[in-house]
Amino acid sequence: MSFTHPWILLFLIVPASLLVWVWRRDGGHVVLPFDHGVQSRGRIWGTLVNLAQSLPALILAVVLLILAGPQQLSAPKTRRVLTNIEFCVDVSGSMTSGFGDEGTRYDASMAAINKFLDYREGDAFGLTFFGNEVLHWVPLTTDVSAIKCAPPFMDPMSPGHPYWLGGTEIGKALRACREVLVSREQGDRMIVLVSDGYSFDLGNGQDVEIAEKLKADGIVVYAIHIAASEVPGPVVNITGLTGGEVFEPENPQALETVFQHIDKMQETRLERTAAESMDDFYPYSLAGLILLGSSTLSLFGLRFTPW
Repeated sequence: MSFTHPWILLFLIVPASLLVWVWRRDGGHVVLPFDHGVQSRGRIWGTLVNLAQSLPALILAVVLLILAGPQQLSAPKTRRVLTNIEFCVDVSGSMTSGFGDEGTRYDASMAAINKFLDYREGDAFGLTFFGNEVLHWVPLTTDVSAIKCAPPFMDPMSPGHPYWLGGTEIGKALRACREVLVSREQGDRMIVLVSDGYSFDLGNGQDVEIAEKLKADGIVVYAIHIAASEVPGPVVNITGLTGGEVFEPENPQALETVFQHIDKMQETRLERTAAESMDDFYPYSLAGLILLGSSTLSLFGLRFTPW
Protein backbone atom coordinates (compact mmCIF):
# COMPACT_ATOMS: atom_id res chain seq x y z
CA MET A 1 0.00 0.00 0.00
CA SER A 2 1.30 3.45 -0.90
CA PHE A 3 -0.06 6.96 -1.47
CA THR A 4 0.41 9.48 -4.27
CA HIS A 5 0.47 12.41 -1.82
CA PRO A 6 1.61 10.91 1.51
CA TRP A 7 2.12 14.35 3.10
CA ILE A 8 -1.68 14.76 3.30
CA LEU A 9 -1.72 11.94 5.87
CA LEU A 10 -0.17 14.37 8.38
CA PHE A 11 -3.58 16.06 8.62
CA LEU A 12 -5.05 12.86 10.10
CA ILE A 13 -3.99 14.33 13.42
CA VAL A 14 -7.07 16.59 13.19
CA PRO A 15 -9.75 13.83 13.14
CA ALA A 16 -7.67 11.82 15.62
CA SER A 17 -7.71 14.77 18.04
CA LEU A 18 -11.48 15.18 17.58
CA LEU A 19 -12.02 11.51 18.39
CA VAL A 20 -9.89 11.77 21.55
CA TRP A 21 -11.85 14.86 22.62
CA VAL A 22 -15.23 13.18 22.03
CA TRP A 23 -14.39 10.07 24.01
CA ARG A 24 -12.28 11.64 26.79
CA ARG A 25 -14.10 14.90 27.51
CA ASP A 26 -15.64 15.41 30.91
CA GLY A 27 -18.19 18.22 31.05
CA GLY A 28 -21.58 19.40 29.97
CA HIS A 29 -23.39 17.78 32.93
CA VAL A 30 -26.89 19.04 33.68
CA VAL A 31 -28.55 18.36 37.06
CA LEU A 32 -32.04 16.92 36.70
CA PRO A 33 -34.67 16.40 39.48
CA PHE A 34 -34.24 12.62 39.45
CA ASP A 35 -30.43 12.59 39.53
CA HIS A 36 -30.39 11.60 43.20
CA GLY A 37 -32.79 8.75 42.67
CA VAL A 38 -32.08 5.20 41.67
CA GLN A 39 -31.17 5.61 38.04
CA SER A 40 -28.82 3.75 35.66
CA ARG A 41 -25.60 5.45 34.62
CA GLY A 42 -26.68 5.52 30.96
CA ARG A 43 -23.43 4.08 29.63
CA ILE A 44 -25.10 2.51 26.61
CA TRP A 45 -26.75 5.75 25.61
CA GLY A 46 -23.55 7.63 26.28
CA THR A 47 -21.63 5.27 23.98
CA LEU A 48 -24.23 5.66 21.25
CA VAL A 49 -24.06 9.46 21.53
CA ASN A 50 -20.27 9.38 21.35
CA LEU A 51 -20.41 7.16 18.29
CA ALA A 52 -22.76 9.58 16.59
CA GLN A 53 -20.51 12.50 17.45
CA SER A 54 -17.48 10.56 16.14
CA LEU A 55 -18.95 10.22 12.65
CA PRO A 56 -17.82 13.66 11.38
CA ALA A 57 -14.25 12.96 12.51
CA LEU A 58 -14.26 9.52 10.86
CA ILE A 59 -15.67 10.96 7.61
CA LEU A 60 -12.94 13.61 7.67
CA ALA A 61 -10.31 10.87 8.08
CA VAL A 62 -11.70 8.97 5.10
CA VAL A 63 -11.69 12.15 2.98
CA LEU A 64 -8.05 12.77 3.87
CA LEU A 65 -7.12 9.20 2.92
CA ILE A 66 -8.84 9.57 -0.45
CA LEU A 67 -7.14 12.92 -1.10
CA ALA A 68 -3.78 11.29 -0.34
CA GLY A 69 -4.34 9.02 -3.37
CA PRO A 70 -4.15 5.43 -2.11
CA GLN A 71 -2.27 3.12 -4.51
CA GLN A 72 -1.78 -0.62 -4.77
CA LEU A 73 0.29 -2.80 -7.09
CA SER A 74 -1.63 -4.64 -9.77
CA ALA A 75 -0.96 -8.30 -10.49
CA PRO A 76 1.94 -8.87 -12.94
CA LYS A 77 0.72 -9.49 -16.50
CA THR A 78 2.11 -11.06 -19.65
CA ARG A 79 2.33 -9.42 -23.02
CA ARG A 80 3.16 -10.61 -26.51
CA VAL A 81 6.74 -9.97 -27.63
CA LEU A 82 6.73 -8.28 -31.02
CA THR A 83 8.62 -10.07 -33.80
CA ASN A 84 10.06 -7.86 -36.53
CA ILE A 85 10.02 -9.89 -39.75
CA GLU A 86 11.68 -8.60 -42.92
CA PHE A 87 10.81 -10.39 -46.17
CA CYS A 88 13.74 -10.27 -48.58
CA VAL A 89 12.43 -11.31 -52.00
CA ASP A 90 14.46 -11.91 -55.14
CA VAL A 91 12.91 -10.23 -58.20
CA SER A 92 15.59 -11.09 -60.74
CA GLY A 93 14.69 -12.41 -64.16
CA SER A 94 15.00 -16.07 -63.12
CA MET A 95 12.05 -15.61 -60.72
CA THR A 96 9.79 -15.56 -63.79
CA SER A 97 10.35 -19.30 -64.29
CA GLY A 98 7.31 -21.50 -63.86
CA PHE A 99 6.63 -23.03 -60.46
CA GLY A 100 3.95 -25.67 -60.12
CA ASP A 101 1.00 -25.96 -62.46
CA GLU A 102 0.33 -22.24 -62.69
CA GLY A 103 2.24 -19.04 -62.07
CA THR A 104 5.88 -18.16 -61.62
CA ARG A 105 8.30 -18.48 -58.73
CA TYR A 106 7.60 -14.86 -57.89
CA ASP A 107 3.82 -15.37 -57.90
CA ALA A 108 4.03 -18.42 -55.64
CA SER A 109 6.42 -16.66 -53.24
CA MET A 110 4.23 -13.60 -52.81
CA ALA A 111 1.08 -15.71 -52.41
CA ALA A 112 2.73 -17.76 -49.65
CA ILE A 113 3.98 -14.59 -47.94
CA ASN A 114 0.47 -13.14 -47.91
CA LYS A 115 -0.85 -16.25 -46.18
CA PHE A 116 2.03 -16.15 -43.70
CA LEU A 117 0.96 -12.63 -42.71
CA ASP A 118 -2.29 -14.09 -41.37
CA TYR A 119 -0.42 -16.64 -39.24
CA ARG A 120 1.56 -13.94 -37.45
CA GLU A 121 -1.11 -11.40 -36.66
CA GLY A 122 0.28 -8.69 -34.38
CA ASP A 123 3.89 -8.85 -35.59
CA ALA A 124 5.66 -6.14 -37.59
CA PHE A 125 6.48 -6.91 -41.22
CA GLY A 126 8.68 -5.25 -43.80
CA LEU A 127 9.15 -6.06 -47.49
CA THR A 128 12.41 -5.68 -49.41
CA PHE A 129 12.92 -6.52 -53.07
CA PHE A 130 16.38 -7.10 -54.46
CA GLY A 131 18.33 -7.90 -57.58
CA ASN A 132 21.59 -6.11 -58.26
CA GLU A 133 20.24 -3.34 -56.03
CA VAL A 134 17.90 -3.21 -53.04
CA LEU A 135 14.49 -1.61 -52.80
CA HIS A 136 12.77 -1.32 -49.41
CA TRP A 137 9.16 -1.45 -50.56
CA VAL A 138 7.31 -1.54 -47.20
CA PRO A 139 8.83 -0.38 -43.90
CA LEU A 140 8.34 -2.47 -40.77
CA THR A 141 4.69 -2.09 -39.79
CA THR A 142 1.83 -4.02 -38.24
CA ASP A 143 -0.41 -2.84 -41.08
CA VAL A 144 0.08 -5.57 -43.68
CA SER A 145 -2.25 -4.15 -46.34
CA ALA A 146 0.63 -2.60 -48.30
CA ILE A 147 2.47 -5.92 -48.50
CA LYS A 148 -0.65 -7.74 -49.70
CA CYS A 149 -1.05 -5.16 -52.47
CA ALA A 150 2.61 -5.26 -53.55
CA PRO A 151 2.83 -8.29 -55.94
CA PRO A 152 1.59 -6.61 -59.17
CA PHE A 153 3.94 -3.66 -58.82
CA MET A 154 7.22 -5.60 -58.58
CA ASP A 155 6.41 -8.58 -60.80
CA PRO A 156 9.58 -9.30 -62.84
CA MET A 157 7.37 -9.92 -65.88
CA SER A 158 5.78 -6.48 -65.76
CA PRO A 159 6.84 -4.03 -68.51
CA GLY A 160 7.95 -1.39 -66.03
CA HIS A 161 10.16 -3.69 -63.97
CA PRO A 162 13.44 -1.82 -63.12
CA TYR A 163 16.40 -3.13 -65.12
CA TRP A 164 18.72 -2.68 -62.14
CA LEU A 165 16.86 -5.43 -60.29
CA GLY A 166 17.83 -8.03 -62.90
CA GLY A 167 20.71 -9.77 -61.08
CA THR A 168 21.06 -11.51 -57.72
CA GLU A 169 23.12 -10.02 -54.88
CA ILE A 170 21.99 -11.72 -51.69
CA GLY A 171 24.83 -10.32 -49.59
CA LYS A 172 23.87 -6.74 -50.40
CA ALA A 173 20.22 -7.50 -49.67
CA LEU A 174 20.95 -9.11 -46.30
CA ARG A 175 23.11 -6.17 -45.24
CA ALA A 176 20.32 -3.76 -46.18
CA CYS A 177 17.72 -5.79 -44.27
CA ARG A 178 20.02 -5.86 -41.25
CA GLU A 179 20.09 -2.05 -41.21
CA VAL A 180 16.29 -2.01 -41.20
CA LEU A 181 15.97 -4.48 -38.33
CA VAL A 182 18.62 -2.99 -36.04
CA SER A 183 16.69 0.28 -36.13
CA ARG A 184 13.97 -1.45 -34.10
CA GLU A 185 15.03 -1.52 -30.47
CA GLN A 186 12.23 -3.76 -29.22
CA GLY A 187 11.18 -7.26 -30.21
CA ASP A 188 12.71 -10.28 -31.91
CA ARG A 189 14.24 -9.96 -35.39
CA MET A 190 13.93 -12.28 -38.36
CA ILE A 191 14.71 -12.27 -42.10
CA VAL A 192 12.87 -14.53 -44.54
CA LEU A 193 15.01 -14.74 -47.68
CA VAL A 194 13.32 -15.95 -50.87
CA SER A 195 15.65 -16.51 -53.83
CA ASP A 196 16.38 -18.98 -56.61
CA GLY A 197 19.96 -18.28 -57.52
CA TYR A 198 23.60 -18.11 -56.53
CA SER A 199 25.08 -14.82 -55.35
CA PHE A 200 28.67 -13.95 -56.17
CA ASP A 201 28.87 -11.39 -53.33
CA LEU A 202 28.80 -14.16 -50.69
CA GLY A 203 32.16 -15.62 -51.67
CA ASN A 204 35.59 -15.21 -50.08
CA GLY A 205 34.21 -15.55 -46.54
CA GLN A 206 31.69 -12.78 -46.90
CA ASP A 207 28.89 -15.19 -45.98
CA VAL A 208 30.47 -15.86 -42.58
CA GLU A 209 31.11 -12.15 -42.04
CA ILE A 210 27.47 -11.29 -42.76
CA ALA A 211 26.23 -14.17 -40.60
CA GLU A 212 28.32 -13.06 -37.62
CA LYS A 213 26.95 -9.54 -37.83
CA LEU A 214 23.39 -10.78 -38.10
CA LYS A 215 23.87 -13.13 -35.15
CA ALA A 216 25.41 -10.35 -33.05
CA ASP A 217 22.29 -8.28 -33.66
CA GLY A 218 19.98 -11.15 -32.74
CA ILE A 219 18.69 -11.63 -36.30
CA VAL A 220 17.66 -15.12 -37.39
CA VAL A 221 17.66 -15.88 -41.14
CA TYR A 222 15.34 -18.38 -42.79
CA ALA A 223 16.01 -19.01 -46.48
CA ILE A 224 13.69 -20.46 -49.13
CA HIS A 225 15.55 -21.70 -52.20
CA ILE A 226 12.74 -21.75 -54.73
CA ALA A 227 14.57 -23.57 -57.55
CA ALA A 228 15.47 -27.08 -58.69
CA SER A 229 19.20 -26.41 -58.31
CA GLU A 230 21.18 -27.19 -55.17
CA VAL A 231 21.07 -24.67 -52.34
CA PRO A 232 24.19 -22.45 -52.45
CA GLY A 233 26.63 -23.24 -49.65
CA PRO A 234 26.92 -19.63 -48.43
CA VAL A 235 23.14 -19.46 -47.90
CA VAL A 236 23.33 -22.68 -45.85
CA ASN A 237 26.12 -21.15 -43.76
CA ILE A 238 24.21 -17.94 -43.06
CA THR A 239 21.03 -19.69 -41.98
CA GLY A 240 22.91 -22.19 -39.83
CA LEU A 241 25.11 -19.62 -38.08
CA THR A 242 22.16 -17.35 -37.25
CA GLY A 243 20.00 -20.17 -35.89
CA GLY A 244 17.68 -20.43 -38.87
CA GLU A 245 17.15 -23.01 -41.58
CA VAL A 246 17.02 -23.31 -45.37
CA PHE A 247 14.15 -24.93 -47.27
CA GLU A 248 13.70 -26.28 -50.83
CA PRO A 249 9.99 -26.39 -51.71
CA GLU A 250 9.12 -28.28 -54.89
CA ASN A 251 5.65 -26.83 -55.48
CA PRO A 252 3.35 -24.08 -54.18
CA GLN A 253 1.78 -26.41 -51.61
CA ALA A 254 5.20 -27.28 -50.20
CA LEU A 255 6.10 -23.59 -50.15
CA GLU A 256 3.04 -22.82 -48.02
CA THR A 257 4.01 -25.66 -45.68
CA VAL A 258 7.47 -24.12 -45.34
CA PHE A 259 5.99 -20.87 -44.07
CA GLN A 260 3.83 -22.78 -41.61
CA HIS A 261 6.95 -24.56 -40.40
CA ILE A 262 8.78 -21.26 -39.96
CA ASP A 263 5.84 -19.97 -37.97
CA LYS A 264 6.13 -22.93 -35.57
CA MET A 265 9.91 -22.64 -35.30
CA GLN A 266 9.75 -18.94 -34.49
CA GLU A 267 6.90 -19.08 -31.99
CA THR A 268 5.48 -15.96 -30.42
CA ARG A 269 7.04 -15.28 -27.02
CA LEU A 270 5.27 -13.90 -23.98
CA GLU A 271 7.08 -11.84 -21.39
CA ARG A 272 6.01 -11.03 -17.86
CA THR A 273 5.60 -7.32 -17.23
CA ALA A 274 6.20 -5.62 -13.90
CA ALA A 275 3.27 -4.81 -11.68
CA GLU A 276 1.95 -1.29 -12.06
CA SER A 277 0.56 1.10 -9.46
CA MET A 278 -3.19 1.55 -9.64
CA ASP A 279 -5.74 3.54 -7.66
CA ASP A 280 -7.20 1.84 -4.61
CA PHE A 281 -10.05 4.19 -3.67
CA TYR A 282 -12.70 1.47 -3.33
CA PRO A 283 -12.31 0.49 0.36
CA TYR A 284 -12.08 4.12 1.50
CA SER A 285 -14.98 5.24 -0.66
CA LEU A 286 -17.09 2.37 0.69
CA ALA A 287 -16.18 3.27 4.26
CA GLY A 288 -17.06 6.90 3.58
CA LEU A 289 -20.48 5.95 2.19
CA ILE A 290 -21.21 3.79 5.23
CA LEU A 291 -20.22 6.55 7.62
CA LEU A 292 -22.18 9.12 5.67
CA GLY A 293 -25.24 6.89 5.70
CA SER A 294 -24.92 6.31 9.44
CA SER A 295 -24.57 10.04 10.06
CA THR A 296 -27.67 10.77 7.98
CA LEU A 297 -29.71 8.17 9.86
CA SER A 298 -28.61 9.55 13.21
CA LEU A 299 -29.63 13.07 12.22
CA PHE A 300 -32.95 11.74 10.95
CA GLY A 301 -33.56 9.97 14.24
CA LEU A 302 -32.73 13.02 16.34
CA ARG A 303 -35.01 15.20 14.28
CA PHE A 304 -38.05 12.94 14.68
CA THR A 305 -37.61 11.64 18.24
CA PRO A 306 -41.07 11.77 19.92
CA TRP A 307 -41.62 13.86 23.06
